Order: sequence, then structure tokens, then C-alpha cells
Amino acid sequence: MASKRFRNAFAQIDATKAYPLAEAVELLKGLEGAKFDETVDLAINLGVDPRQADQMVRGALVLPHGLGKTARVLVFAKGEKEHEARQAGADFVGAEDLAQKIQNENWLDFDRVIATPDMMGVVGRLGRILGPRGVMPNPKLGTVTMDVASAVREQKAGKIEYRVDKTGIIHVPVGRRSFSPEQLVANASALIDVVLRAKPASSKGIYVKKITLSSTMGPGIRIDPASVAPASA
Repeated sequence: MASKRFRNAFAQIDATKAYPLAEAVELLKGLEGAKFDETVDLAINLGVDPRQADQMVRGALVLPHGLGKTARVLVFAKGEKEHEARQAGADFVGAEDLAQKIQNENWLDFDRVIATPDMMGVVGRLGRILGPRGVMPNPKLGTVTMDVASAVREQKAGKIEYRVDKTGIIHVPVGRRSFSPEQLVANASALIDVVLRAKPASSKGIYVKKITLSSTMGPGIRIDPASVAPASA
């Protein structure tokens, strides 16, 4: 059963309306929040078929204002690259030792994983563990790279990854309730913009079906895609 706070918040939202992004953010900020600093999420329902390889929408970007917390970054690297990762601020750096710790001790005290290409033989054995958590290094996302220093700095700055799920929805955090309206609008706009530009050539019909903004414990607020679509979209 929904809480009184949730019901009161829901009553303040016009469920038949798609709000301009800035108005939706102001509305969310005005709702009664939980006792903790809730995450603000954006859900984008796309008109694609994720089962088709040429319609998989995924990528990564650094949000203008980050996520309100610093990611714990693990780097698989050796030698000079290990030194570069540590200098850039990586929280954990190693090779087989870290892989064994993850496998044998179920150690998962990290948020992002980066690897140099030569370490993928070691990292590959962790696919069943890292894959479901969405942290398996991927060259397309910039997390398999020789430039580990830049990769670490990007992750620390608030780089996020987005990927359409099997139901055609991208679900990504864009900040915290404590963020200013301007920060939330900038972060959400940045994400929507890259998703719009990632439209597969094979996608037909309506690409963006629905966009919803919500906090961890709050109801969803529909956003009008036209309010955030670039002029060329």
C-alpha cells in the first residue's frame, strides 16, 4: 500500500499531462521527499527492438554536474599503467590478485571497473559476476583502454552508462533531490540529448515514446520530449 506521503505527492501531479522538463523538475523538487537524499532517475521508453543488434542503444557520458557521489573505481592494470591509475585517483588497482578476491571472497566494494586491453584475459573470467552488475569493462564505453588516467578521471567526475533494456527502456540516475533545479535540468538534458542522437538508422516510427522523471520514493512525472529535443531532432 502506498504511503500517505506518496499519495499526497501523486495527487499534485497531473497524470494526463506531459510537462516541460524544467517544469517537471520544479514539480519534483516541490514534492515532499523521503528522509534521505533520494536519487533522481530518468526513464526513457524507446521505440526500438533491443533484440535486433542494429537497434541496441547504449553509450556513456559525463553528466555536467555528476551524480552527487564519487564512484569507487577499480582498475585492472600492470606496470606503468598501474602507476597511472593510482595517480589519477583509482580506489583499487591490481591484476590477478583482485580477480581472485572477487571470485573467492565475493568482494564487490566498487562501482566502476576499468581495464587495459592486455588484462581482459583475466577480467573475462569475471563476466558472470561483473556482467549482471553492469560493470564489465567494454571498449565501446571507454572502460577498456590504455588511457587509464583519463578513464579514471571521467568515472570520478560522474560518467554514467546507459543501455536500453529488453523492454525498450533506458533507466539512468541523473542526480539527487538536493541538486538545484538547474543542475537536474542540465544533467537530464545531457542524457536525453545523447540518447536522441543515438537513434538507430533502422528504427522506424516514434523513437522516443515516453520520458518519466522520478525520485527514489516518489511518483513518476511525464516529460514532454519536445521540450528537450534538439532543433535538428
